[in-house]
Amino acid sequence: MEKNKNLFENYELIADIFTYPGEELRKKIKRVQNLLNDSYPEAAEIFIPFTNFSETIEICKWEEIYTRSFDVQALTTLDLGYVLFGDDYKRGELLVNLSKEHKEANNPCHNELADHLPNVLRLLGKLTDEDLFADLIKIIIYPALVKIAGEFEMKHIEKKTKIYKKHHRTIIEQDKSFFLIYISPIKALIKMIEKDFTEKILNVNSGKDFSQKISSELEIEKLG
Repeated sequence: MEKNKNLFENYELIADIFTYPGEELRKKIKRVQNLLNDSYPEAAEIFIPFTNFSETIEICKWEEIYTRSFDVQALTTLDLGYVLFGDDYKRGELLVNLSKEHKEANNPCHNELADHLPNVLRLLGKLTDEDLFADLIKIIIYPALVKIAGEFEMKHIEKKTKIYKKHHRTIIEQDKSFFLIYISPIKALIKMIEKDFTEKILNVNSGKDFSQKISSELEIEKLG
């Protein structure tokens, strides 16, 4: 597969945005904003609220917002296989075979699972199989991101907030303005993919069940 090194470096950089927050992440967010300003103007505008948020938010509150968004009793998860399949056996197969790809590419997953969004984004530039690369974009990453973005809709939020409120009342009551801030980088990443990989996502049928689509198109066993 012919590689565009700079292109995949872009995705390695934005992968960091979805990691647990810390002071170093503030600097990386500024780099991402500059990258988007230069190469992805539509995504750049979407990303601005997250950049502004990162400049002033206290780390302890940021950690709670991240947890609220993606971890315990979260709005959603960054584990793409779970987003698409839940606890179905297809996710287990995906994890096994993605783990093999990570290992062969020398792409460390650290303490996260093989289908964790940052891990998969960092894997893209290290793949040598064009078909696998296209399948990951079209059938895993892009539809999962669209589904994650949908979980930030109010009808989903209200339901999950009732449960979360019992355990994390402070973040709910004091930081409503930042409650949904991670929708900004999620949508920005979607715009990046739409710009860079248009031909790979044109055939995505959002009206079709993703688990059925994976069964017929991805043929998970070939990932190994």
